[in-house]
Amino acid sequence: MTTAQDEGGGALAPVDIAFVAAHPAHMLAIVGGAGLFPYGPGTVGTLVGIPVGLLLATLPAIVSGLILAATFLIGVWACRTAAANAGVHDHPAIVFDETWAMAAVIAFAPAGGWAVLAGFLAFRLFDIAKPWPIGLIDRQVDHGLGIMLDDAVAAIFALAVVAGLWRLGVV
Repeated sequence: MTTAQDEGGGALAPVDIAFVAAHPAHMLAIVGGAGLFPYGPGTVGTLVGIPVGLLLATLPAIVSGLILAATFLIGVWACRTAAANAGVHDHPAIVFDETWAMAAVIAFAPAGGWAVLAGFLAFRLFDIAKPWPIGLIDRQVDHGLGIMLDDAVAAIFALAVVAGLWRLGVV
């Protein structure tokens, strides 16, 4: 079970397995309960994205792109709904955005274990540090779009790092 605080510092209703089961959007946003992990739920959500990305990487790029575009829109809805029902903009248990973003990185990264590791590390770095414009998006874009968009930009940055490492022959 994870809890968050409202802007006044008061505790909000807990996000637990009952919350996950209460609405399909909650199930998606919390990635079936992965976001309930008490330590580093964003990292857990990111790890869940790796096999999804590996599966997408086996498809033609256009198909993977269309799936990612459709699931981005679904993610906007699910994250918006779960955040509103949890009473906080981006509750730590909402990890669909990390799962989606990591899947996108892996789907379009060069094949290989080192590329997966580099993509994972780069994405987590950008997602946690939130350099410009990721931090600006996180602070200024509301609702589900903001939850998804900052991670989408972090994924683009991570993919650029992996591509650069690939060009240098490192991965």
